Amino acid sequence: MSRRRQLYEGKAKILFEGPEPGTIVQYFKDDATAFNNQKRGVITGKGVLNNRISEFVMVRLGEVGIPTHFLRRLNMREQLVREVDIIPIEVVVRNVAAGSFAQRFKMEEGAALPRPIVEYFYKSDELGDPLVCEEHITAFGWAAYPELDDMISLALRINDYLSGLFAGVGLRLVDFKIEFGRLWEEEDVRIVLADEISPDSCRLWDMKTNEKYDKDRFRRDLGNVAEAYQEVARRLGILPEAGPRDLKGPEMVQ
Repeated sequence: MSRRRQLYEGKAKILFEGPEPGTIVQYFKDDATAFNNQKRGVITGKGVLNNRISEFVMVRLGEVGIPTHFLRRLNMREQLVREVDIIPIEVVVRNVAAGSFAQRFKMEEGAALPRPIVEYFYKSDELGDPLVCEEHITAFGWAAYPELDDMISLALRINDYLSGLFAGVGLRLVDFKIEFGRLWEEEDVRIVLADEISPDSCRLWDMKTNEKYDKDRFRRDLGNVAEAYQEVARRLGILPEAGPRDLKGPEMVQ
């Protein structure tokens, strides 16, 4: 890990001061949490895998015109990103009923939704990341209406692209959580995708068997968590076709 000034430590990442003004180094940890930090664990190699998977996805999204904070991967656990003002809202896009959504509406898990549904959650560990609506977001000044419009538009575009990307490797994008930030460029500001996109923040099921390849394996004590993340990376072409390996050494980033 680079010896830089630490700015923030979250559940899955540590942020350090970047080498150039307006940049941040994002370090991916092996720590895993669930249920608002009530369940904790360590998944060996998860940080390396999430770094690689998120890099892969961010680059592909950038290629189709989705603005992101990603600049480049630095090493097996770190990537360089633009410094942004994070909007304290988690945007969740759901294609299939699963998790808390299925419980909330007493739906069978796996039921297809009539169309993608976008939900907002206020980022607050103390409050348990409550579900909020647009009125909350604008009334409390977390984001303005034009910013919300940008966030919804980008979230749905991301959903369209990622649904096809993952379907191409036999995975169903059930739902995913993303965050946005304000990127200041001189006197202009625009909304960009921030944080990460990985099996930590997406539900990914095998299209034929519904086998889970995401953090639900940790949440629900299904086992083989690292192997599931490795399988996602393998299908995306990040790991060799020979199959999952022990993700401890620097050879992982070759």
